[in-house]
Amino acid sequence: MRRLIPAAAAALALAFSAQAQTPAPASPVAPASVQPGRYKIEPNHTRVLFSVSHMGFTTYYGEFVGASGTLSLDPANIGASHLDVSVPIGGILTPSDRLDTELKGADWFNAAQFPAMTFHSTAITSTGPDTAEVTGDLTLHGVTKQVTLKAKFNAAGVNPLDKAYTTGFEVRGHISRSDFGVTKYVPLVGDDVHLIISVAFERAPS
Repeated sequence: MRRLIPAAAAALALAFSAQAQTPAPASPVAPASVQPGRYKIEPNHTRVLFSVSHMGFTTYYGEFVGASGTLSLDPANIGASHLDVSVPIGGILTPSDRLDTELKGADWFNAAQFPAMTFHSTAITSTGPDTAEVTGDLTLHGVTKQVTLKAKFNAAGVNPLDKAYTTGFEVRGHISRSDFGVTKYVPLVGDDVHLIISVAFERAPS
């Protein structure tokens, strides 16, 4: 037993030491204190999720990977900010490889003819201390429509792992896929598409 006590103490000390060396998450900052400038999407920690009703039985989820784009951010005058995003249609992912291939095909998103979905902001309006509405032109399947997304500021600061100054947002919205000519199986598969976008931006060097 006496031998076990020093060993346990050493293990406990090692655990505390490991915890002390683990970087802490970003500390909360006021949105107005975020560094202004030009930011680029960090694709490895950005998720573009979508969901639709599947025959009324379930809500089916998928995502697009590989998003790219820029944010020109002016926290002191959020209306002067600007966002451009491009999402490759070929990056669609669902739990089914067969469905992924089908969704990229001509009956659905037609990735060969329309390889990217793009969003170009036309107005950004503050709606609260850490929220905003982002209105812009969404181009999908060769059709451009104006949509408004709701954005919430998460955090900003230096990423403790890669040392890049980073800011993150949660964005939500709805579109009708038939408005963009993606009509396959409507209404059996829902027309209303719910979007959830968790996006990380890294500040470009001055």
